[in-house]
Amino acid sequence: MIRKVKTVRSRDSKKILRELKPYLSIWIERTFKALTLPQQYAIPLIKKGKNVLITAPTGSGKTLAAFCAIIDELFSLAEGRKLEDKVYCIYISPLRALDNDIRRNLLVPLTEIPKIAKDEFNINLQEIRVGIRTGDTLPSEKQKQLQKPPHILITTPETIAILLATRKFKEKLKDIRWIIVDELHELVSSKRGVHLSLSLERLEYFVGKRIQRIGMGATIEPLEEAAKFLVGIENEKPRECYIIDARFVKPIDIKVLIPIKDLVYSSAEEINKRLYETLDELISKHRTTLVFTNTRSGAERVHFHLKQIFPSKYLDEITGVHHSSISRDIRFEVEEKLKEGKLKCVISSTSLELGIDIGYIDLVAQIGSPKSVSRLMQRIGRAGHSLKEVSKGRVICLDRDDLVECLVMVKKCYEYWLDKFTMPKNCLDVLAQHLLGMAIEKKWNVKEAFEVVRRAYPFSTLKFETFVRVLEYLAGKYHTLEDYKVYGKIWFDEKDMMFGRRGKYARVIYSLNIGTIPDEVKIKVRSLDGKFIGFIE
Repeated sequence: MIRKVKTVRSRDSKKILRELKPYLSIWIERTFKALTLPQQYAIPLIKKGKNVLITAPTGSGKTLAAFCAIIDELFSLAEGRKLEDKVYCIYISPLRALDNDIRRNLLVPLTEIPKIAKDEFNINLQEIRVGIRTGDTLPSEKQKQLQKPPHILITTPETIAILLATRKFKEKLKDIRWIIVDELHELVSSKRGVHLSLSLERLEYFVGKRIQRIGMGATIEPLEEAAKFLVGIENEKPRECYIIDARFVKPIDIKVLIPIKDLVYSSAEEINKRLYETLDELISKHRTTLVFTNTRSGAERVHFHLKQIFPSKYLDEITGVHHSSISRDIRFEVEEKLKEGKLKCVISSTSLELGIDIGYIDLVAQIGSPKSVSRLMQRIGRAGHSLKEVSKGRVICLDRDDLVECLVMVKKCYEYWLDKFTMPKNCLDVLAQHLLGMAIEKKWNVKEAFEVVRRAYPFSTLKFETFVRVLEYLAGKYHTLEDYKVYGKIWFDEKDMMFGRRGKYARVIYSLNIGTIPDEVKIKVRSLDGKFIGFIE
């Protein structure tokens, strides 16, 4: 059953903190003084073992709300030296950059709280380990994690699916108690999310007991559909989930600007010139401005023209560009400078849209229409990175169509209206990947495997006949596909209704072809002195 929790008034923070370990409560009070509204409602529910979906704006403390009760429980085990060498909690996000951010932010309390416990309560706590497992993780680090697994594992949707097919590390997941899925709004409307939903059900089947699920997101609508996606289906009904809806608790200040009075008859050169003058005026009046464009090339173009028109103002030391085609080292450098308040202006396409902790931003400028109210709210929400601060945004329109579109969007923002996402259902390409992964695990009864798949909400309406046809395809029944070098990956016994892996390379084929992110042809770009800059598609 899906239940909405009304977050109309504040609760007593001190009363909630009294339910936690005293040294954890002291750290929270010294660091944040009081709990935010989402935290006040989420922490007690998570502590009771409930599935929870927290939806609130950037800077509202969603991450602490999700982890607080979990860390409290792990500290209880650490007090009695009962923390074992296994994974207790998995945190999943669609962005690898966010994974590194979360690890850094978690290490702060996990380092400072044991000091408070020792100095003020004479309690020696076992170390709570945090580790990252993604496509970037080095083989040596993976080997270390096998010997000393992190108690909190930070990962991506694709890596979870790969871990389910590993021989040894998978056993470290046998006693998982919590799963946190962050940036849910990025997953629910894509095949990446559909892929993850099946991984969660496979993991719960492997564990053999209920895993508590916690979801986080900012601009999600409809919430009930997102909650069903998070918790899945059992006995043809959604599992229980509590929705903490605090999406609109942060004040906003959004205006639409045009760089020139006459957008119809002015030349492109005039409009462009005034665009950069308008941007310069906005940036000059604020401490740190985040400029969003709709494309990576657009971000590079804006950065280039600002430096060209105002060479003495926009030096490399105080401006930066951030998007997915730029090398990881340069992106990391920009993020660190932002957190330290060293940058006057950063131009991005979509990579700074999600909840990476980027420190203090007092203005977001959006060039052109972002094409969605939810996306506009998400981007503007990056300004004023705390719950009490105003999210200030300026949308700059360059033609009539954009102007009309953006005016409607801003009006909808003030009406607290969000676009509804559409979730892909019964994606057979995703199903085929997971059936191969399941075949690698063990020999399956077809009906049992079908029941596991149908527990994932995007597959809750899948027909058994369709399921069997996908098994037939994977078993190589359609011989004509061999002309296209598509061969059987599993064996399928139609008489006994059983299936399993075929061939010694099944695990390798599965691991190398997992996921739904399309392949891209990329060319590496280096500077004259050999420094890696990024990619061009």
